[in-house]
Amino acid sequence: MERKITFNELRKIKDSLPDGSIKKMAQEFDLTEETVRNYFGGANYTSGKAVGIHMEPGPNGGIVLLDDTKILERAKQLAEKEAV
Repeated sequence: MERKITFNELRKIKDSLPDGSIKKMAQEFDLTEETVRNYFGGANYTSGKAVGIHMEPGPNGGIVLLDDTKILERAKQLAEKEAV
């Protein structure tokens, strides 16, 4: 499922994750940790892969089009658990 989100919103979700969440998601989705970081705007393609995000310039850091929202939805769940 495709979804548009601002880059700033995406980074805010990443920044609200509890310690160890990147590693946890990497294991759950059978990805490298760098690939999960790339999903949140990282750019390490030596140790990680591209993950279907497309960025367009614009306000709030630009618009990010996510081809698949599984990582985003899981990150939101983990961030909510931390906030409780």
